[in-house]
Amino acid sequence: MRRMIFLGLVGGLGLTALLALGIWQLQRLAWKEDVLAMIETRIAAAPVPLPANPDPQTDRYLAVAIAGEIAPQELHVFWVTEAQGAGYRVISPFVTASGRRILLDRGYIRDADKDSARAGGSVEITGNLLWPDEGDWTTPPPEEDTNILYARDIAYMAERLNTEPLLVVLRDGADTPRPLPVSTTGIPNNHLQYAITWFSLALIWAAMTAAFLLRTRAKT
Repeated sequence: MRRMIFLGLVGGLGLTALLALGIWQLQRLAWKEDVLAMIETRIAAAPVPLPANPDPQTDRYLAVAIAGEIAPQELHVFWVTEAQGAGYRVISPFVTASGRRILLDRGYIRDADKDSARAGGSVEITGNLLWPDEGDWTTPPPEEDTNILYARDIAYMAERLNTEPLLVVLRDGADTPRPLPVSTTGIPNNHLQYAITWFSLALIWAAMTAAFLLRTRAKT
């Protein structure tokens, strides 16, 4: 009897913990879906003028409309797309009508087009402010001799191109470069899978606990 009570207590505590973890992941799922919906709304909002002092937290994903000139310098960030494979994001300085120099992510080019000439000059653009969180200790350093980066490092790009550490990602434009607008596609949301895992483990734990209890009862 003591053994059955002990097994029942352990089984119950384990089941409670696994169910609690599953419920917590469902709560996290609801929270993440709200966050993604907020981001998508912000991305697609009507563009506003470029703020004087954008904040990385409150102005992240802000849609902006700017008039100015695309300067001729470029940095190329190695990028892979499902549709066209490996290529580069083109980062250029953008000089606003008020004289500010910021970074402009013009979009994607194929590897074969890396050294091709691209149109610049005076334009009006619509895009979104972004402070990318890319790269880690495994990311290769920039290759200055070939002008290739492996992450959009704003501080590095701003220093190389003599701009503010501020990046606007083009929302739409010409086919070359092909714009890769800001989206929620790359933001992970795996909470449903985690919840299913915890609930599955809870079911297995409950079945194992029941089997042990039945076996112990049969022996006694």
